[in-house]
Amino acid sequence: MSKTKLALDVVIDLRNLADSIETLVFALESNQTDSVAPVEKKEAKENKEPKKTTKPQLPTLEDVRAKLAALSQDGKQVQVKELITSFGAKKLSDIPVEKYPELLKEAGKLG
Repeated sequence: MSKTKLALDVVIDLRNLADSIETLVFALESNQTDSVAPVEKKEAKENKEPKKTTKPQLPTLEDVRAKLAALSQDGKQVQVKELITSFGAKKLSDIPVEKYPELLKEAGKLG
């Protein structure tokens, strides 16, 4: 095999490794947010005044990350990566918060 071919193989393997690590991070972060949820619910019960919101709340980065992590765990890593790049980003955190509802809608179509 030529040195160029070997170098290209290494680059492809590194990209696959980076995608796998990103998926792992998504999964770990989604597990952390699941364990934090009961504390948030308890705090909400303690606050007896209803919150008044004038704007509909946008999904958070954690919400989007959890959805994409679940899709990735279902074997859709390539589709998730394509979805992120379709929004003109290299990684999830590069996508503007205003685009999260649209991103979640498209992610819902995947799974």
